[in-house]
Amino acid sequence: MTTAVVADLDTAPLDLAAARPAGRAAVVLRRFVRNRGALAGAVVLVLLFLLAFVGPLLTHWSYDSIDYTALRQAPSARHWWGTNGIGQDIFAQTVHGLQKSLLIGLLVAVFSTAVAALVGACAGYFGGWPDRLLMFAVDLLLVFPSFLVIAIISPRLKDGGWFAFVGLLAAFAWMITARVVRSMTLSLREREFVRAARFMGVGPFRVIWRHILPNVASFLIIDATIAVGGAVMSETALSYFGFGIQPPDVSLGTLIADGTTSAVTYPWMFFFAAGLLVVFVLAVNLVGDGLRDAIDPTARRRARRRRTGPRRPVAGQGGPR
Repeated sequence: MTTAVVADLDTAPLDLAAARPAGRAAVVLRRFVRNRGALAGAVVLVLLFLLAFVGPLLTHWSYDSIDYTALRQAPSARHWWGTNGIGQDIFAQTVHGLQKSLLIGLLVAVFSTAVAALVGACAGYFGGWPDRLLMFAVDLLLVFPSFLVIAIISPRLKDGGWFAFVGLLAAFAWMITARVVRSMTLSLREREFVRAARFMGVGPFRVIWRHILPNVASFLIIDATIAVGGAVMSETALSYFGFGIQPPDVSLGTLIADGTTSAVTYPWMFFFAAGLLVVFVLAVNLVGDGLRDAIDPTARRRARRRRTGPRRPVAGQGGPR
């Protein structure tokens, strides 16, 4: 009998641990995995990153090397995705351009989301003249023609390289997110846990870091995910018109611009870069939608209700009699 009691006591902690409810991160991950579209988008993103960073190791051609014996050659065993008009390997150029576009998209998303979180949280928490000053700066940047400003400044940043171009893109990509974070902070600063922290003498920036930002983190994660695709599209558009990545470096935008005139006659010079861009943007959108549904399960029901209108009562199941 004593042995049985000891055995029960030994297994009791294990039973309590098994009965402990899953954390929020585990619940969000479970919802995300159940979403087939979001899971497919995540798998595609992982494959694209592997292609971008492992692909250059799979070929002996560099993105700037030239094969004078193969000009505009179709895909073959020697050049898997063919060559362009001066004999450069399309596969090597495309994976290098994909790598550069992905890096730009990730860095722009991280920097712009960080600035938006800091500005929006400070404006909403402090209020008064800091709020008015920060929102005036946001409104001023919103009315600037960002595409024109970047097109004028970016060709003059050749010495700074593509990293300066990242800073220029991030400088015009955070304002709308900052407004949303400000509105969320205005409602959070009157919550009990924030007021209790203030009464205990916790500093304002510590309150923002410990209590405000964790409660808007779900929105920031979704916004940063979608911002990656938007930054890649912006970089591609600017590079297409010659205002982004400058030669001899390449990106998806420069490759699409170079292959546009040959899209019909030599399609491999255009469709590989354009296809990867389309696949990447679709995958990012699927992941962003999946994260939104996983973090806020009611978002999909609200969106469906807005599209279809209020549910009409069925005869015999409620409604006025």
